[in-house]
Formats: sequence, C-alpha cells, structure tokens
Amino acid sequence: MSDVEVKVPIIAESTAKLLNWQKKIGDVVREGERLIEVETDKVILEILAPQSGKITKILKFNDEIVSGGEKIAILEENCDDIKTDLPIDKKLNNIETNKEVKSISNKAIVSHNTTDISKSENIEIPNNPTKDCTSSIPSRKEERVAMTHIQRAKLLLDTRHEHVILTVFDEVNMQVIQDLCTKYNHFFEKHHGIKLGLTSFFTKAVIAGLKKFPVINTSTKNNDIIYHKYYDIGITIPEYNVVPILRNADMMDFADIEKSIINFTKKASDSKLSVEEITGATFTITNICNTMLSTPIINFSQNAALGIHNITERPIVKNGKIIIQPMMFIALSYDQLVIDNNTAVQFLITIKDSIEDPSRLLLEI
Repeated sequence: MSDVEVKVPIIAESTAKLLNWQKKIGDVVREGERLIEVETDKVILEILAPQSGKITKILKFNDEIVSGGEKIAILEENCDDIKTDLPIDKKLNNIETNKEVKSISNKAIVSHNTTDISKSENIEIPNNPTKDCTSSIPSRKEERVAMTHIQRAKLLLDTRHEHVILTVFDEVNMQVIQDLCTKYNHFFEKHHGIKLGLTSFFTKAVIAGLKKFPVINTSTKNNDIIYHKYYDIGITIPEYNVVPILRNADMMDFADIEKSIINFTKKASDSKLSVEEITGATFTITNICNTMLSTPIINFSQNAALGIHNITERPIVKNGKIIIQPMMFIALSYDQLVIDNNTAVQFLITIKDSIEDPSRLLLEI
C-alpha cells in the first residue's frame, strides 16, 4: 500500500477557500469521485479523488484558505475495502475531470449559502419599527450569512493594493462597424455558420493596440514587469461572471473569435469551463453591455483592462454638421506604476481609430 496526496489544482488566483468536504476520514472513495469543492474569486472547482483508496488524513478543513498545489488530504491506495466494480450508473456519474469548473451565478451562490445555515443568524424584525413590538403584527425574519470568498473578492483588493489604477475614457462612432455587420452578416453566417459580432472587431483592435504599445500587454510578478510576446485575450461573459481566454488571439480570424466566444458561452452555461480556459490572460476586454459607462477592474497580475459598453444614438459634430450616430464609450483602466498616461491615451485612440476605420485592421496601420 502507498499514500496518495490530494492537492488543490494549480490556479492563477493566489488563494482559494475550501467549501464542503463530501467525505470524512475512513471513507473509501473511487478514482474520480468528488471529495470537496474549492471556491476562488471567479469559479468553484470540484476536487476529485486522484485514485481509489481510503481517506486516512484530512489536512485542511471547511472554510480554510488554501493555495494552488497545497495538500489537503491523504488517501491510502489499494485499500482492500474497495469493491472491484461499480454499477454502470455510478461509472457514468464519475466520468469527470479534476479541472471541471462551475460558473459562478446567483444560483450557485444561493445554493452554497443554503448549505451553510448552521453559521447564519436568524433575526426577527417587526414589520414597522415605529410600532410597539408587542403588537400582533406578524414579524419578518432575516437571515445573516457570511460573505463567500467570491463576494469578498480578495484578489480585487490585492489589485487595488498593488496597483495605482487610473481610468481614461473615449467615445467611438460605431456606424461603420454596424454597416459592415448589416452588409456582410448574411454572407459571413452562410460561409462560417455563425453571425458576425462586435467582439471580434474589438479583439482585433486591442491586438493592434497591444502590438503598438507592448507595455500594456504586461503583467507584474514580485518586482518584475513581464512583457508577453503573445496575446491571450480574456473576454468577459457577463451573464456568467467568467472570463475565458482566447489563446494566441493574434492568430485567429474573425470567425475563429466568434466561434470561440459561442463555445465559451455554452460551456459556461453547462458549467464545463476548465481552469486553463479561464486563467492566464495577458489583457482583458470587459463587456458591460447594459450600461453607458464604467471603470473596468484590472484582473490580478495584469496591468490594464478595456471596458466596452452599450451603443446609444447621440448627436455629434461631423464636418461642421450635427448628426445622429450610434456611439459607444470605451474605458481603459491601467496601472500608472507601469504604464504612463500618454501611452494609455494613445492605446485608446488606436482602438478608436481601428473601430471607426476597420480598414486599418486589414492594412495593420
């Protein structure tokens, strides 16, 4: 017999929180059987048994903070108590990978909170505080539940503590892009089997800007600035609060980008995004589609993030005349310790120029 270590998956986030052990010391488990869930600031990971065996030690307990690669339990391998086979339905249930991710949504947060009732407080408050509490009016109950690791968002605080963040804004005329989509969407969909969207244009524009201003495509680690010679672009999926990554996005065409986004969205809805698909971006595009303006938050270790927003018709002056055009505000948050103000502004102008005149993307100017 030999001991097998159960470890937290390697994650980009600096820490994670253990949620709820499904097993206890002495339990016999099968390879691939769920042991515990781990909550980072973005996702919930399921940790599965790396091999069949008996749990002999639990090193970390519920609600403890752990790091990627840290040991949390010990299994005794080749335990005699393990039966030689499982029913077919059990086998099917156990065909999962150790990297499966559950997208964070309100439903996920509520389901976690309801399993933690033992830590909550029930408080009774009168319907009307101005009335006598001894009245016959039925009372209303409140439940106080500790914030989850995700809601506390420790990494967001780390970003604020370690970066000096400034945000600059500009507005972009979306008329040309809208006309292109209207004119060519039928042919694009017929040829590629997918609709032409705005995100692919912004991804291409961002890459053009990153090539002109490499300091924006950097991350920080300890006292070092890491210049990335590749372009792994994180794309926010707002409805699932996850940021999957387009790896080597500079090598992708418009159809590749749109297909990847559709695929990521489907995976997010099915809770099938892997750890690798959501960690390690060099730059992030945050799509806050239902609002006019925002200040995007920089993902930890990155040094900048772009926010794109809704499109509204507004009056602008063009060639001395006031006309109505579809306009979008864009925002760049960046670390002033690494990126100077002029570079940030010029980067934003590059994106604006590329969107308003997308022929620049073709000519790479």
